Amino acid sequence: MLPPKQLYISADEMQKTLKNILWQHQFPKKRAEECATVFTQNSVDGIYTHGINRFPRFVDYVRKGYVIPEAKPTRLHRFGSIEQWHGNLGAGPSNAIFATNRAMKLAQKNGIGCVTLSHTNHWMRGGAYGWQAAKAGFTFIGWTNTTANMPAWGAVNPKLGNNPLVFATPYADEALVLDMAMSQYSFGAMELAVLKNEKLSVVGGYDKAGNLTTEPSLILDSWRSLPIGFWKGAGLSFLLDVLAAILANGLATHQIAQKPAETASSQVFIAIDTSKLANYSSISATIDAIIHDYKQSVPISSQHQISYPGERVLATRLKNSQNGIPVLESVWREVLARRD
Repeated sequence: MLPPKQLYISADEMQKTLKNILWQHQFPKKRAEECATVFTQNSVDGIYTHGINRFPRFVDYVRKGYVIPEAKPTRLHRFGSIEQWHGNLGAGPSNAIFATNRAMKLAQKNGIGCVTLSHTNHWMRGGAYGWQAAKAGFTFIGWTNTTANMPAWGAVNPKLGNNPLVFATPYADEALVLDMAMSQYSFGAMELAVLKNEKLSVVGGYDKAGNLTTEPSLILDSWRSLPIGFWKGAGLSFLLDVLAAILANGLATHQIAQKPAETASSQVFIAIDTSKLANYSSISATIDAIIHDYKQSVPISSQHQISYPGERVLATRLKNSQNGIPVLESVWREVLARRD
């Protein structure tokens, strides 16, 4: 079978196209700009599953009323460096940008800031907000709950969300960023593998008969994705949902699962101003030493490169900025079809 046809779209063309489509769907100019930037930058960084590939579904959610273009967060409660906000079903990327900025402002004042969002929408790629905070000089921890899309360990029906978790900290002129779902593969990654007629590199879940498989279509059919670290990933997913729901005073995974689509999520954004720490002047040297030791790892083969979290993103960002963003022709047609 021939591989699907691929186009190369410049970041400027992609952002302009997405922004114009969002304007046509009643997005205020600032929020259209923010969302178009997130979708485009995610794609530049190689996270196509939560960039350009996800955009058509995002517009469909706007059309169905799950995402409200003009909605902004409203603060519900504040105590010290903790704030709870209601997302009012606004666009997930814009709400997350706002919450990250707010957490950084609280951290500047108090050393640490924790902002939570209830009733918000999919933030797309959580790592985007890790990069946002780290590039501004802050250490960041954030997570979101999701609809039920992963079974508890030892179960066959989905009760857990794959609840992505993000850690980030400044490093040199860039950042160290870890962005990971609690499932071995995100559903977006499996959907992309299906589009590209590819198998997963390692087993990612079970088929309907309970067999471990690298066939993404079988996992998507069974809704039995594999938790990272087996029971450990399932336990971490469970606690991330509990903490997101109670800290945000929002919905938990089992409640989101009752909705017609994944919406009204609960999210947590924590920023730490490391300039307030006694060891601030030595942090860079500490990270350098850790990375130097890490890079002494012996690869399992000459083809295997040892990279720290965020390092491969930088290489992909450079390549896609120079050569254009690779987009499946079928995906680009879907994007253009969302124009009114």
